[in-house]
Amino acid sequence: MPHLDLSQLSAEQPVLIAGPTASGKSALALEIAARQGGMIVNADALQVHDAWRVLSARPGAEDLAAAEHKLYGHVPLGAPYSVGHWLREVAQLQNHGGARLIIVGGTGLYLTALTQGLSPIPEVPAEIRAQADALRLEDPAAMAAELRARDPATSARIDMANPMRVQRAWEVLAATDKPLATWQDETPAPDLPLAEAAAYVIDAPKDWLTPRIALRFEQMLADGALDEARAALPHWDPTAPWARAIGAPELIAHLRGEISLDEAREAAIIATRQYAKRQRTWFRARMKAWTQLPA
Repeated sequence: MPHLDLSQLSAEQPVLIAGPTASGKSALALEIAARQGGMIVNADALQVHDAWRVLSARPGAEDLAAAEHKLYGHVPLGAPYSVGHWLREVAQLQNHGGARLIIVGGTGLYLTALTQGLSPIPEVPAEIRAQADALRLEDPAAMAAELRARDPATSARIDMANPMRVQRAWEVLAATDKPLATWQDETPAPDLPLAEAAAYVIDAPKDWLTPRIALRFEQMLADGALDEARAALPHWDPTAPWARAIGAPELIAHLRGEISLDEAREAAIIATRQYAKRQRTWFRARMKAWTQLPA
């Protein structure tokens, strides 16, 4: 597996960096920006929310001073935000004609939508979203079984072990009476075709990543993650996209007196490892054409 030789990287070409949580993506982006210049653009669905500076591992003050960063922490608590919003904001940065973009993050859907296109699926009505949220929380197996029965094409295409992917497919079918797979097959041309970018995905083996995840969450606690959760507690809605920050439900449960801090810490670390596993699965399935870099 090749290492990245920055001397071979064009300073004009956009750069895409994907990888699981805690794999060193942001450090690589900063190194490229320091050596060649460029604007670092967030491609992490959790880091867009202003509620989670620490818990989402947003760049700190030193990093922000070292290079220009965009689309970090700019979405207010409770405001709607989707991959469509993100694509439009990236397109504005592309069209501005400024610095070359270094797009970095772990949200595979953002990156594949950017390089492969996004299907024009209508917004799901709030009542269907609420119904889907309730079904996912109450009986995710029933939701998955219904999707398999009614939409086998999409079921064969998505990760059925990921409840959020199952819910998304279920919602689209319920709202449009048209399978998600059909919508995807009608996808328009991408905003940034893969051939026009230098695209890298960091290969972070489980044994290497696991201790880094644990150490980073300890550092998050030291840096004020519990205070962030305390500030979010009065507004807490477990079904909201911003509430999906890894570790947030566990810290909220601790603040409510339901579990100890040690239990919250352990549960959050386990949840982070599971999230990293889902990311690696996505990258292996969807980013085969990307250049792999060793962690």
